[in-house]
Amino acid sequence: MPQLSPAGNEIVQRLGQRHGLSTDAVTHMLIAIHNGNGSMAQFNHPEFGGCGQWMRGGMTMVSDLFNYQLKSRVENICNDIANELANHQTSPFQGSFQSQSQGGQSQGSGNTQSQASGAMGSNNSLFVPDPDQNWWPEELGVPNATGAQNNIRYAYFSWSRRLAVKTGSDVWVYDTLDHQIGGFGQQQGGGSSITFTSQYGTVNLASLPVVSRNGVAPVPPTPAPAAPAAASPASETASNNMAALSPSDNGNRQEASGNDGILGTLERLGALKEKGYISDQEFEEKKRDLLSRL
Repeated sequence: MPQLSPAGNEIVQRLGQRHGLSTDAVTHMLIAIHNGNGSMAQFNHPEFGGCGQWMRGGMTMVSDLFNYQLKSRVENICNDIANELANHQTSPFQGSFQSQSQGGQSQGSGNTQSQASGAMGSNNSLFVPDPDQNWWPEELGVPNATGAQNNIRYAYFSWSRRLAVKTGSDVWVYDTLDHQIGGFGQQQGGGSSITFTSQYGTVNLASLPVVSRNGVAPVPPTPAPAAPAAASPASETASNNMAALSPSDNGNRQEASGNDGILGTLERLGALKEKGYISDQEFEEKKRDLLSRL
């Protein structure tokens, strides 16, 4: 929550006395209008009847719809605060994001919608300067819109197609591609995710390319080495057929077959000699002849 400067405290005291309100109520409305860029506010304070909305030159809504005295009181204090903010503004208000918190709490419970703090990036002497005001990379320049929700900050730079998001101490910069961003949301519950709205509807922030994190560009992952292509059955069959037709393999097979035949002949000759069908001399001559062929 922004802190009031001495000038801001003096304004709160003076307006509280003028309108018969506590300093807490005036401070609450001052911050609400400041967050609405000096022209609108969403508030929730018992001295204003609880929840309500105000827009300069437009509608004023309070919880007690037929309490016209309360409605007039809200309009008067809001107009005076808006004038004071305009008189103490040292730079133009910037645009703001419309943010929606779902499943969590933001000034209420359940699904609530609140104006993100677009004035966080502006300068107003009623508030103590934020030491972390310009938290995005300097080279991005001045954002078109800024906002904050649930400890997450946003800064949108439409002209350079960049979006800066601060989560904790990390500053992420995204390429917004051709999206025209108009708002942000956070889904709470069984896991938190950040979404934004554009001309394409609701989009998950994780779908945008990351340009840098804390000023360092992401390192692209090293591609895994390609696995060797598996041989197809047809190629294996062709390879086997080629191997079967290899002259050297055919020669080896013929040689092995011939050796087996010679040894088989020797065994048969030995059997004939034992039975007395051939003499020892005939056997030796045949054996020498066959062995010479090995």
